[in-house]
Amino acid sequence: MSLAVAVVGGLHAAARTAAVDRLLADVPGSVVLHHDLSTAPAGRVARTVRDRDGIVSRGETPLVNDCACCALREDLVPELRRLADAATTRLAIVELWDSVEPKAMAEVIASGGLTVTSVITAVDPALVLPYLGNGDDLAEAGLAAAATDRRTVADTFARQLEYAPVLALADSPEADDEDMELLAQLHPTARRVPIGAPAGDGGPPTRPRSTAWQVPGGADAGNPGAGDPGAGNPGVGDPGPLARAALAGFDVEAAAAAQHPACALLPQEADDHGVSTLVWHRRRPFHPERLYAALEDLTCAAARSRGRFWLADKPDSLLHWDAAGGALCVESAGPWLAALPDAAWELVPPVRRAAAALDWHPEHGDRCNHLVFTSPGLDREGLTGLLESCLLTDAEYAAGRESWRRLPPAFDTLLEV
Repeated sequence: MSLAVAVVGGLHAAARTAAVDRLLADVPGSVVLHHDLSTAPAGRVARTVRDRDGIVSRGETPLVNDCACCALREDLVPELRRLADAATTRLAIVELWDSVEPKAMAEVIASGGLTVTSVITAVDPALVLPYLGNGDDLAEAGLAAAATDRRTVADTFARQLEYAPVLALADSPEADDEDMELLAQLHPTARRVPIGAPAGDGGPPTRPRSTAWQVPGGADAGNPGAGDPGAGNPGVGDPGPLARAALAGFDVEAAAAAQHPACALLPQEADDHGVSTLVWHRRRPFHPERLYAALEDLTCAAARSRGRFWLADKPDSLLHWDAAGGALCVESAGPWLAALPDAAWELVPPVRRAAAALDWHPEHGDRCNHLVFTSPGLDREGLTGLLESCLLTDAEYAAGRESWRRLPPAFDTLLEV
């Protein structure tokens, strides 16, 4: 039997627990592996493995370099391999601790030679806006994964939300149309699955039953139905939408590329139920001083904003914009492709080259400003005007790149140049 691994995470703990319990109920032969990082002050991380009937085993692992998340990484793959070798588990559900981000864990699992079949973030729709607006450090909320953890609640939640191709939605009476629209605009390509839908209540599978549960690299002729939770289990019918999503398949490399600022799958223009997404795309660089002076207003203009941008004094650097909770992270994401010699293009991933080709300008190449702002009550006109005012003027633009390079380097402190 091939072991499938589904990663379930999210800061909304009650929703996460509900999603995990639903998977245990709907997928026969499944277990949940969980590392509790709240025990880190005692110098250890507690591990539990449970099935639908209760705890199967307990254990603990010491901190690595005073880091609970590092201990999790060290312990996770050996535990999953033990389950795989035992050949009694069909689905291993890795329930991440609150602030652990799924991207790092999915990559650790895949690098260990195991098959990640899904990454799921559990969400209470009524809590999306409050969490995106929470600029508190994780340490202040008791959620830091290490003593050096400087992440905030908002930026951690945003990354958990946007990385996962599946969002498991808790039944939330407090959620309204605005909450659901905000969630849809923040991650329009995600498959949104209600946690409460029991087995047999999810509608027809999207693929024929004979293949819908095939684990990638899994069932072979000697083990028919290895990827099907109903195989060999009389009375088990359609296992439900969340269980199907947990075994649908997952591409770790494609997921990473979709988060890279050079080729990220950013939201499109939208405006519905009081929520708007503004996509701002320009082929003229920002004036560093004017943009720096506007950072606070731009950061606070939307619940969430992200993308890539171009500073006139740094024409070769692709810069990443990532804002949530009233806090902005600006960092270099390497060179624009247009700044690289032709020979270096072979070293660039094909998805990056394809993204650049779709957005190529005869003079500037892939250099551009592509920022996306999503929020209820977004002042689209005011935000657009503020962004436009930060670009080079016609006279500044006409002066050319050598003149641009001599502009005051207002972002050097932020970029730690």
